[in-house]
Amino acid sequence: MSERPVLEEISQGQRDRLAFIDLRLRFVGVIGRQDVVSRFGIQIAAATRDLATYRDLASRNLEYDARGKAYVRGAYFRPLFEFPVERVMTWLSQGYGDSQPSPVRSLVPCEVPDALNRPELGIVSVVTRAIHQHRPMQVSYRAMSSGLTSREIVPFAVASSGVRWHVRAFDRKSGEFRDFVLTRIVDAELLDGPVPQRETAANDIQWNRIVDLVLGPHPANVKHPDTVEADYGMVDGALKVQVRAALAGYVLRHWNVDCSPNHGLKGAEYQLCLRNRPALYGVTNLVLAPGYESAVKA
Repeated sequence: MSERPVLEEISQGQRDRLAFIDLRLRFVGVIGRQDVVSRFGIQIAAATRDLATYRDLASRNLEYDARGKAYVRGAYFRPLFEFPVERVMTWLSQGYGDSQPSPVRSLVPCEVPDALNRPELGIVSVVTRAIHQHRPMQVSYRAMSSGLTSREIVPFAVASSGVRWHVRAFDRKSGEFRDFVLTRIVDAELLDGPVPQRETAANDIQWNRIVDLVLGPHPANVKHPDTVEADYGMVDGALKVQVRAALAGYVLRHWNVDCSPNHGLKGAEYQLCLRNRPALYGVTNLVLAPGYESAVKA
């Protein structure tokens, strides 16, 4: 009698194929050998072995449909792999894995709005290499306040505001840690030379500080708070979120969170309010937080 396979002992390549089978069964409900062959470029015999291995690992997850000559989701399906919902939604809308893009890749009909700004991949490649190699960069950058300038930066991370991509870096011109919008970098090149400790991520206070935000349904703009609670998976009417201080303003702006003292912002777009406003003390990019900066000036 052959031993039952152990998932942890299976090669990474086969684990990827088993995860694909698991995804198809879970969200589409059917998987055939040709699906595996087409996705991974393997032979029919190899796809057959993968399906057999999956069946050995989770026999109740699939049943063979002789008429359709494919496996269908079993009545007692339990996922063999668990992934963050963000990855699953990307797979469903854009296709599984890291293969070369093709015209039709989504597993189900899915529409994703086009991004209004797209970083130039040549620039992105310089930024990511600088981060990986711990090297400074020379960039030509278009700022809203000063226009096109040249400066040296020391990048250490990329981050999304929910609307656009930034690179977090030490700016040698201002002597501060700042965010640079990737689409505003006109030209970039790697530089040689040492990076002093004070220019590294370890010294970026706003990046390393974690802010605990407590969000709730807006008391004035939401007629049925239970709907908002369900939307965001709130517990006892509250959603607790941990974010880096450097990103807090972006998060609050992206989700239109009313940060005013008395939750006085009007409009259907403000469905959430910030319940622990003092948590934002010392956060430097609060000009982005709805209702916060105006209240401070007042």
